[in-house]
Amino acid sequence: MVRDAYFYALPLLAAAVLVGWLTTPLWGLPAVLLAAFFLWFFRDPERVVPGDPHLLVSPADGKVTNICRTNFEGIQHLHISIFLNVFNVHVNRSPIAGVIRRVSYHKGKFLNAMNPASADENEQNLVTVEGDGQIVIFKQIAGLLARRIVFDKRVGDRVERGERVGLIKFGSRVDVFFPTSAGIQVKIGDHVKGGSSVLAYLTARTQPVQVGAEGVRQGASEWR
Repeated sequence: MVRDAYFYALPLLAAAVLVGWLTTPLWGLPAVLLAAFFLWFFRDPERVVPGDPHLLVSPADGKVTNICRTNFEGIQHLHISIFLNVFNVHVNRSPIAGVIRRVSYHKGKFLNAMNPASADENEQNLVTVEGDGQIVIFKQIAGLLARRIVFDKRVGDRVERGERVGLIKFGSRVDVFFPTSAGIQVKIGDHVKGGSSVLAYLTARTQPVQVGAEGVRQGASEWR
């Protein structure tokens, strides 16, 4: 469980005890239920991280809402968007093993994370990880309810594939940018788990998936 759970739950439980003592226990029930929700929301389950060193795992739990090619910072990338609703685990993990080369936080709006404009206009944290000659970029993007992005690592830190690196509180979105030579292993509508679901194979051993401008999956990797 993420320690933030206790920051929310303990004051609520204290308030429930106080209200119940001053009135009746029934009046303290809403605070108890809300505390239970926070303890559940900030759960942090263990995940089995696949061992193949050439793969890209999902940095977040959620639903794949977009797969496309995009020009990001002047370079063509494959781009996958993952939407996290309030019921998903919100702990984020590194998609590959490597060294963190950049961490860039930007303040912004709190548009609905399903809105395409949220990728550019919302509060977000951009992270670049370099490992085994590959560079993968991912964005933690705040949503309509998310009001805080947490990232625990610094530039120069070494991270392992699937290692916990941060958290987005409440509904949000994570975008991943990676080389166009990769073989994508998911499709729009798939539900993925952070650290364990394979998004793509990064080496030339895979047959690259042909992705149209609208994010339509036109082919499949031979690893599928």
